Amino acid sequence: MWEYKKFLEFPADVTRKDPDLAALIVTQFGGPDGELSASLRYLSQMYTMPIPEAKATLNNIGTEELAHFEIIGTLVYKLVSGVPADVIKQTRFAPHYAKWGRANFPEDSSGNPFISAFFASHEDPIASITEDLAAEQKARAVYEYLLDMTDDPAIIDTLAFLRQREIIHFQRFGEILNLLYDFQEKHPDRYPGF
Repeated sequence: MWEYKKFLEFPADVTRKDPDLAALIVTQFGGPDGELSASLRYLSQMYTMPIPEAKATLNNIGTEELAHFEIIGTLVYKLVSGVPADVIKQTRFAPHYAKWGRANFPEDSSGNPFISAFFASHEDPIASITEDLAAEQKARAVYEYLLDMTDDPAIIDTLAFLRQREIIHFQRFGEILNLLYDFQEKHPDRYPGF
């Protein structure tokens, strides 16, 4: 069961319109290391986890990633909302605008649409959690690159918050990996492949 509260986990404020930056930040909306990929990855993987702590962690982080998807979508939209088309056509956001207008669409910063090949879900819980550790580090790195691309203090605050959440998620997945190794040691016949 979900309980949706109608406010963002962190405010997605901007101090000025910036379609060029929106064209870069959109990669965290629908790119391979973005929030949609993370959410679908974790929510898909939780079903084959052999321990309740792993299922709960994947469910919790997977739903939190949906909240981050909402933050990024809000941020991208605020950066382009109300910007005239004649201004947009001179920015990196022009290809997006030509296809979708100012509407959010899950794609990366090169305009490649989201595809489910961006993530994997394996029956082997060690493989899945190891992928999750890597995914969190890649997302953290992308947030750091995006932080290098702006001087807007409000956007910096939002991106820094999201980067910090990636670090926390990485730590939680590390804890789950240790629990899975403990489980494997206690039940070698049940899960001989991992």
